[in-house]
Parts: sequence; structure tokens; C-alpha cells
Amino acid sequence: MNINWQSITSIHDVEAIIERSKEVPCLILKHSTRCPISSMAMRRLEASWDLTEQEVETYYLDLIQYRAVSNFIADEFGVRHESPQALLIKNGTCVHDASHLDISVAGLKVA
Repeated sequence: MNINWQSITSIHDVEAIIERSKEVPCLILKHSTRCPISSMAMRRLEASWDLTEQEVETYYLDLIQYRAVSNFIADEFGVRHESPQALLIKNGTCVHDASHLDISVAGLKVA
């Protein structure tokens, strides 16, 4: 199953995700386009993805290009910045976060 990534490019996008998370859980993947571990973590997540858009909506942040947005996410959810990093947002709060090779579909399902 393919992941339908929606790009995050502004703080307004993050605020919209917070609101949307009150209807459906939202995954934010903070990804460094310069880091091979980040690329590997993203490929592993995509390869094992078996969730529908009704179960989890997926959002992608290029944190090299949008570092200020990445910092806003860290502050807003009280999660120390790492790269790569996955945050699962439900009802406006971060209920699960993982970084590097700890990012997994199984971890999201538990949350």
C-alpha cells in the first residue's frame, strides 16, 4: 500500500493538522533530505505501510527547507527535535514519537 504524503510547508499547515487530528490520527514525518539514515527510515516505513487514509493521514516535512516549521513542531508538541522523526498526533497532542530506525508501522499501531 502506498503512502499518500501531504507536504508541510508552513506553521499554518501544522495548525491545520492539529485540527484534523481531532477527526483522524495524523502522522508527521520530519525528514532530512541530506541524511541517508532518514532516507532509509522513510523507505522502511513505506515498505511496511498497511494503514489506510481513514486510519492515519500522513504528512511530510522537509526539515532542511523548512527548519522554522520543524522547530515549531518541536515546541508545539514538546518533543525534542530529531531527524528523522515521526510524530503521531491525535486530538491535538502527540501520542507517539520515534526517531531514526525506531520509526515503524508497528509502533504507530500500538499508539
